[in-house]
Amino acid sequence: MYKKIMMNRKINKVAVLGSGIMGSRIACHFANIGVEVLLLDIAPKDLTEAEQAKGLSLDSPVVKNRIVNTALQTTLKSNPSPIYSKRFVSRISTGNFTDDMAKIADYDWIIEVVVENLNIKKSVFEEVEKYRKPGSLITSNTSGIPIHLMAEGRSADFQAHFCGTHFFNPPRYLKLLEIIPTPHTKPEVVDFLMHYGDKYLGKTTVCCKDTPAFIANRVGVYSIMALLHNVEKLGLSIEEVDKYTGPALGRPKSATFRTSDVVGLDTMIKVANGLYENCPNDKARDYFKLPAFVEKMSENNWLGDKTKQGFYKKIKNAEGKSEILALDLKTLEYKPQQKIKSATLEMTKNIDKVADRMKVFAQAKDKAGELFRTSFFGLFEYVSDRIPEIADELYRIDDAMRAGFAWELGPFEVWDAVGVKEAIEGMKAMGHEPATWVNDMLAAGFTSFYKVENGVRHYYDISSKSYKVVPGSSDLIVLDHLRENNTLYKNAGASIIDLGDGILGVEFHSKMNTIGGDTLTAINKAIDMAEKDYKGVVIGNNGANFSAGANVGMIFMMAVEQEWDELNMAIKLFQNTSMRIRYSSIPVVVATHNLTLGGGCEFSLHADHCQMSAETYMGLVEFGVGVIPGGGGSKEFALRAGDEMKDDQIVQNALKERFLTIGTAKVSTSAVEAIEMGYIQKEKAGITMNSARLLADAKAKALELANSYTKPSPRKNIKVLGNQGLGIVYAGANSMYSGNFISEHDKKISEKLGYVMCGGDLSAPQEVSEQYLLDLEREAFLQLCTERKTLERIQSIIKSGKPLRN
Repeated sequence: MYKKIMMNRKINKVAVLGSGIMGSRIACHFANIGVEVLLLDIAPKDLTEAEQAKGLSLDSPVVKNRIVNTALQTTLKSNPSPIYSKRFVSRISTGNFTDDMAKIADYDWIIEVVVENLNIKKSVFEEVEKYRKPGSLITSNTSGIPIHLMAEGRSADFQAHFCGTHFFNPPRYLKLLEIIPTPHTKPEVVDFLMHYGDKYLGKTTVCCKDTPAFIANRVGVYSIMALLHNVEKLGLSIEEVDKYTGPALGRPKSATFRTSDVVGLDTMIKVANGLYENCPNDKARDYFKLPAFVEKMSENNWLGDKTKQGFYKKIKNAEGKSEILALDLKTLEYKPQQKIKSATLEMTKNIDKVADRMKVFAQAKDKAGELFRTSFFGLFEYVSDRIPEIADELYRIDDAMRAGFAWELGPFEVWDAVGVKEAIEGMKAMGHEPATWVNDMLAAGFTSFYKVENGVRHYYDISSKSYKVVPGSSDLIVLDHLRENNTLYKNAGASIIDLGDGILGVEFHSKMNTIGGDTLTAINKAIDMAEKDYKGVVIGNNGANFSAGANVGMIFMMAVEQEWDELNMAIKLFQNTSMRIRYSSIPVVVATHNLTLGGGCEFSLHADHCQMSAETYMGLVEFGVGVIPGGGGSKEFALRAGDEMKDDQIVQNALKERFLTIGTAKVSTSAVEAIEMGYIQKEKAGITMNSARLLADAKAKALELANSYTKPSPRKNIKVLGNQGLGIVYAGANSMYSGNFISEHDKKISEKLGYVMCGGDLSAPQEVSEQYLLDLEREAFLQLCTERKTLERIQSIIKSGKPLRN
C-alpha cells in the first residue's frame, strides 16, 4: 500500500501562500527540483509615491502584485543564492490572494507561509478550503503555532491531508524538514511527505509530535539559553565561548554568539518566550527566562546583523580599516576581540574524528572542558527527559539537531562518544540526572544508544528495550560503518573500500581531501583490482568536501628545490590517472559534493559518469595559483571546444567560452550550474538532492553502466586552431594587460593556456591526439612553476590554509 501511494501521488505544481523570506525561498527550492510554483501574497492597501506619480490605482495588476514581486526579487538577489540556476526562476509565477487564490484548484500541494498569527492563518485556510481540490496536500510552515489548532473547523478531507512542514532557513541549504501531523492526518500523507522531502527536496525529514517548537528548536534553543545563563557563572567571554563551541566540537564556524547575530537575537527571544509560556511542566523551564544582559540588548535593539550590532559589532578603526568588536557581557561595552588559547583545543587539533574529540573535552581541566561539561551534561539530561514528550525515538532528536543546527553529532551521539556510563557519573556530580529509561538501558546490559551491525546503524528503542535499525539507514552507504570490515587497501591519503555488489569505493582522507601521490596510487590500484575481480569503481567520500584540489604544498616544495624531473613525473602521474579513469575497462563513477576544485574537478571531467550532490561547487581554479590545469583539465577543455567547432563563428565562440571558464577560475554555485558551465556533460551527469544518498546513487549508476560497458579508446581526432586561435588569444590577453585588467603574470598564464588549447604553434587548424595535448599541458604547467610570481601565490595559499576558490 505504501509503495502504491508513493507512485500514485505526484507533485507537479505547488502553491506557496506568503512571499516573505521563507515563502519566497521555499518557492525557489521547489523551482530548483523542477516543480511549477505559484507564489501568492496579499495585495497592497496603499499606493507608493512612485505608483501615484504614474497614475496607477490599487486595481492595477502591477500594484496588486507589488508585494509578492518585490519579495521574490529581493530573495533572488540574496547571497548565497536560493536558486540553482537563473533559468529556474521562470518556473515561478506570482499573484495575489484577491485575484489568484482560485488557481490553487489545479495545484497538488498548498503550503501556507504567512505571518505567525493563528487567526490570520485560519482565515487563509478558510479561503484555501473554498478552492483546493479534494486530496491535495495542505501544510503550514509555522515554527511554533500548534498544528492542530490551525485545522479546527475545516472539512474532514482538509484535516486528513493537513499537517505541519517546518522548513529551516535558508531552505536550500539547511537540511531539516520537520513533519508534524495532527491526530486527523492520514498516515499515508505523513509517509509521503517523509519520503518526498528526503528524496526530492534533499531533506533530513523528521516526524515530530505537535509540541512547542517541535524538536530542533526545542532542544537547540534550550542549549543556547542554558549557555547564556551559565556563561556569566563561568566567567567566559563571548570570544571564548565561540572558540570552544565551534568546529572543534563539530559545530559551524559561527559557533554560538556569531550564529545568534546571523539569525537575529529577536528570533531566539521569541522562541524562548514561547517555550517559557507553553512548557509549564518542563523542569528546565527557568532556562527559557531571558538573562539580564539579553533583555538589555533587546531594549537597545542590538539584535545582530539586522541592526548592525549584537554580540559583535563591525566598525571602522582609526586607520579606516574594518574591525569586529566583541561585546563585554559584564559592562555591555564593545571591545577589541581577544585571541583565545586553550590546551584542549591544541590537543584536539590533530584528532580528525569529531567523536574522538568528545572524551578529550569531557576530561579537560581548562575552561573549554568546564564549558563542555556544564553544557553537555545538562543537555544530556534535557534530551533524555524529552522522550517520549517530543519524540518516541532518540534518533529523531539527533537527526533534527544535525540537520537543523548543523551539528556534526546529535546529543545522544555525543553522549555515546563520551561514554554513556562515564557521562552519567559526571552528570550526577554536577546535579544532573538522566531519565529513568537511560538507567534501565544500562541495567539491561545495553551500553550505548547506537551500534553498527553489518554496515547498518541501529538505535536503542526504548519501548521494546532492544536495538532496531534506524529507518532508511540500510539504503545508504556510510563509510564510517564499512571501514572496519570492508577496507581492502589504505595509505595516508586514501582508502579502497568494498561497497558491495562488485563495486569498489575510493575514499580520500587527506586534509581538505587534497590530491597527492597517495591518492593517485589508491585510484590506480582500485582500477587495477576492479578490472581483475570487480565490476566498477566509485570515487567519493562522506567528508565535508569531495576535494579542494591538488596538494599545492607538494608542488611548491618540488619547485623551490628545482626538482623538475620529479615534478614532471608527478604531473604525468596525475594526467595518467585522469586518463585511466576515462579509459579503463570498467566504469568509473565520481561522486562529488561541496568543494570539487582543481584536480577534483579534473577527475570529474574524465569519469564515465559524475553523480553530483545538488550542492556541488566545481571549478578549475588553477589560474589563482599561477598555473593552468595540469591534470588533464586544459586538454579536456581543448577537446570539448574542438567538438563544438562547426563554422568560423562557432570556432571562435567555443574557444573563447572554454578559455574564459578556466581563465576566470569560475566555480559553479550548484550541480546544475556545473553542467551549464560545461564542466560536466549533461549525458554523463546525475544529480542527487539528498547528499546522504550520494554514494548509494553513485554505486547504483556504476552497476547500471557495468551491465553493458565498453572500454572507450583515446581520441586522436581533436580539432585545434593552431596559430589562427593563438592570434585571438594573444590579442585578447595583450588588450586586457594594456587596460590594466590583468597583471603581467596573468597575461603569461593566459598565453600558456591558449597555447595548449590551440594545439601549439601549428601553421593551420588540424586534428591532434589527447596525448599530444597532455604533453603541451604538462610542459606549460612546468614552465609556469619556474615563475617567481607563481611560487609567491602558492606560498600565500599555503599560509592561508584555505582552499583556492573564486
